[in-house]
Amino acid sequence: MTVAESHRQRGGLLRDHDFRHLWAADAISQVGTRVSALAVPLFALLTLAASDFEVAALRTAQTVAYLLIGLQAGAWCDRMRNRPVLIVADLARAVALGSVPVAAAFGALTIWQLYGVVLVSGLFTVFFDVAHQSYLPRLVGRADLVEGNAKLRANMSVASLAAPSISGWLVQLFSAPVAIAVDACSYLWSAAWLSRIRKREESPPPRENRNLWREIREGWGVVLGHPVMRAISVNNALSSLCQSAQLSIIVVFLVREVRLSAGAIGLLNSLALTGALFGSFLVRRLATRFGAARLLWTTSLIVGVAYLSYPLTTRGWGLAWYVAANFAASACVVITIVVQVSFQQALCPADMLGRVNATMNFLYWGVAPLGSLGAGLLADLISARGTLWVAAVGMVLAGLALVLSPLRTMRDLPDGANSEVGH
Repeated sequence: MTVAESHRQRGGLLRDHDFRHLWAADAISQVGTRVSALAVPLFALLTLAASDFEVAALRTAQTVAYLLIGLQAGAWCDRMRNRPVLIVADLARAVALGSVPVAAAFGALTIWQLYGVVLVSGLFTVFFDVAHQSYLPRLVGRADLVEGNAKLRANMSVASLAAPSISGWLVQLFSAPVAIAVDACSYLWSAAWLSRIRKREESPPPRENRNLWREIREGWGVVLGHPVMRAISVNNALSSLCQSAQLSIIVVFLVREVRLSAGAIGLLNSLALTGALFGSFLVRRLATRFGAARLLWTTSLIVGVAYLSYPLTTRGWGLAWYVAANFAASACVVITIVVQVSFQQALCPADMLGRVNATMNFLYWGVAPLGSLGAGLLADLISARGTLWVAAVGMVLAGLALVLSPLRTMRDLPDGANSEVGH
């Protein structure tokens, strides 16, 4: 009996001790991360009276880490065991975010400290994300990757549902620093669960004449040399540019143009993001029925259409545009992420996973600072609503990048058994 069959008979991967601990660590960390994702810009807006550009710059400070060390992190993670990297990254982010409530208690918190905190947190998030994606194939079999990724993305979906409402009310009833302290504690929880995983992770075999930049080029070669991965990387880069623009300005739009309270924004996001949970539960069934390749380009197009609904949002019944956009976009984004990540993990040799994941993350997150900075500048020049229209058009173009690729003629994505992936 295969590992995959055994898991299915016993109720799935959550019956496996080690995966369950990875899942538990991820679950609470996802909630905490999304609490501070809303609390930080709300603190900047409501307490520090930050401008549109300053709020967008917070997003830039977080994502610029991928430009600074994104590719190097992939090569380094291929040289070492991944679980210690995950634990250290969690502890470092807990310390960085924990400094916010401490400084606030003494009345010393400034916008510049917030920039520093999100930058440090972003640097360790780079290592965490690369190691996390590379660690799952070492913990479960390749046949279980879609299920494993879907369950981890379900954590993100539940967090997306619960965290905005929790964050909004924490900020409204207590303060933004209290909400950020919750995130710091969530990273400590995550580190504790990761430390209890039993399976021994073997150290990668040593290689002679290691060269960092040569190893980075090998990762680029795999991504750009494979026609499907190359098409996905183009879509990722353009999507990230536009998503970052939208995310960096959406709170400004809801506060200053739609005139919603912090609690209302949190509740609205929680209601709208049910789509993410919906997508994570359906992705495996949809991929089996319609084919992963078809699912990938179809959902990417739906995301583009959904983004066209965001700038239509107004008070009253006009909030339905926001709910509908978030539902459709969240469901389809989760589906595309699960399919893409499972494809990368199945295609690549174990000793290349870190570099391939880092390259894909670099192409996705590396352009994010440009999107957030551009959105801040554009919002000051035209309006937050106008900036959302520009981002929406870009998301439609990102979907077309997949439609015009070899994916359009395929039903399923290739895997390591029928694809050539060189070093």
